[in-house]
Amino acid sequence: MSTASGDIEADAVLPGEQSGAPRPSRRLTLPPGARPYVAPLVLYCVTKLVGLTIFAWLLEHAGDYRGKDPRFGGGAHWWDVLSTWDGWWYLQVAGHGYAPKPLEPLPGGGLFTVKQNSVAFFPLYPGLIRTVSETTGLGLYGSGILVSVLASLVAAAGVYAVVSALAGARAGTIAAGLWAVVPGAGVEWAVYSESLFVAIAAWTCYSVMRGRWVAAGLLAFLAGLNRPTSAALIGAVGLAALVTVLRRDGRREHGVAGPVFAMIAAPLGLLTYVAWVGWSMGDLTAYFTLQREGWAHYFDWGAYTADVLGNVAVGHNDYLFAFSVPDLLGVQLVIALPFLIALMLRRKPPLVLVAYTLAGVLTVLGTQQMFGNTSRYLLPSFPLLLAPAAALSRLKWPSLAVFFTTTAVASGWYAHYVIFELGIP
Repeated sequence: MSTASGDIEADAVLPGEQSGAPRPSRRLTLPPGARPYVAPLVLYCVTKLVGLTIFAWLLEHAGDYRGKDPRFGGGAHWWDVLSTWDGWWYLQVAGHGYAPKPLEPLPGGGLFTVKQNSVAFFPLYPGLIRTVSETTGLGLYGSGILVSVLASLVAAAGVYAVVSALAGARAGTIAAGLWAVVPGAGVEWAVYSESLFVAIAAWTCYSVMRGRWVAAGLLAFLAGLNRPTSAALIGAVGLAALVTVLRRDGRREHGVAGPVFAMIAAPLGLLTYVAWVGWSMGDLTAYFTLQREGWAHYFDWGAYTADVLGNVAVGHNDYLFAFSVPDLLGVQLVIALPFLIALMLRRKPPLVLVAYTLAGVLTVLGTQQMFGNTSRYLLPSFPLLLAPAAALSRLKWPSLAVFFTTTAVASGWYAHYVIFELGIP
């Protein structure tokens, strides 16, 4: 072809190109910083999908949900179960906001002495549901599931980041997969706030580990707007910051302004919401009274946990909120906790992880609440996965494939069906 005609020959070299050099690919590529997270997120999603599929099959096989109140574990379709119990309350807040008013006594003198109120549920998660719904046009249910799923991916990435920093990328990937199949993981893709909380908690701990104190303080502030159990995370951040200031570890390079900021900012979200509830309901202790007398949840120094353990050990159910199968799984978890904690401590993790985990475990065991939900209450204690993930990382991938296939299938029962249909999540 003649160049005189103004055409360019097929073999002509364009300006800036070298003859014989391959032309740059136009395929979409991930940024280098995102590539390490592909494997843990793929493992997490695959195991979650397998567990959710088994859960759906079990629900359809049993069919029990069709005869239940849509608020209490029932619905027209199996997926409606994912927005029952606490999920119903979150959707009420997302759709209608709060209606704080003075505590209303209930007649009869039973276990619950005041009327339940939606202010017991913290605002960050339902606020995100409302925002996503208004932005995308999705209904509140779809928005709640979307927020939980996306938050669970951020949480799995955070678990990977923390564990891989301490035990290597392979262990981090396995930890993300384990978080998908641990007992209680059924609420990760439901209208529950656990995924959002773990997403915030994991990246808060990672920020502390990297000395990013401003980020840690702001994230802990957000955690305080999501769940009351954020107190464990807030305390851990404050303790790690205080130790850093006292040791003056960062004085020469970064000063102590960052740790001090984290100490001040971390508790403000939790304190602000609890104070708002008290002010709105005309009693500064209204939130705690509501939890104690409206839901029978309060810190009792482990008396209720000891009562359950004693009853289950001899085959009795003479205690509050008795659900045989979830309670038995809860007992097994409590028995495993000392070993998991000891193995975690042997890895010598950073102070923030130790303080966060121990405070979270003590809160769960020291509080009167539905014992069958122990698996869900311990779900945020992701640092307990450090030692198992490090141990499993020594296995070859075929063995790991068998392990995760088995646990993913089984999790459809023990992590999903047990808590949603055999108990109250």
